[in-house]
Amino acid sequence: MRILVVEDEARLSDALCEILRAQKYMVDAVFDGQTGLSFAEGGAYDLIILDVMLPTLNGFEVVSALRRRKCETPVLMLTAKDLVPDKVKGLDAGADDYMTKPFSPEELLARIRVLTRRRGEVLLDTLAFDDISLSLASCELSCIHTAKTVRLNYKETELLKLFLTHPNRIFSKDELILKVWGYDSEASDNNVEAYISFLRKKLSFIGSRCQPVALKKIGYKLEVTVC
Repeated sequence: MRILVVEDEARLSDALCEILRAQKYMVDAVFDGQTGLSFAEGGAYDLIILDVMLPTLNGFEVVSALRRRKCETPVLMLTAKDLVPDKVKGLDAGADDYMTKPFSPEELLARIRVLTRRRGEVLLDTLAFDDISLSLASCELSCIHTAKTVRLNYKETELLKLFLTHPNRIFSKDELILKVWGYDSEASDNNVEAYISFLRKKLSFIGSRCQPVALKKIGYKLEVTVC
């Protein structure tokens, strides 16, 4: 599971990331509201932990913008203010839960489990586009027309999941590195090219007409090829 932490206090951000990574969560950390909004809009996160008091855009503005843009990722807001009107404002803006600093790691993890469990109850188990279907539970990719199936590894699954949830979007290599490998990764363009190649081969193996197509100097987009 991938979590985005948007917190401008470096020590608290580091502590949050340490707690989450110890639980085997994949974590990206950013330090201002505008960057947080840009990261969150990619749609690759299962949860967003969002501070209220941030540079460029505050947490209320970020979550409001996300909801206007139809991003339904659960948002857990953090604040130093223990005032009911502030909590109401955050929830009305579109947050799913609210925690007041300081808080215990145990409470944080419990709230994360609740929020992600709720989300899991409404998410589909599969993603589909044209003639392909991807099972998120088994990581199996199937072609409707040939009935062939192949299992994807973790990176291939995350890569294809991005394309399937944003079928009309072009992803740059930098975006793919960020979404699939993570903010602190040392992955390069070569890693992206290699996994795009792996994905193409598996799509061809099952007989799909879908392929991630390279658009010169722009990025990649999932397209239906015409035989």
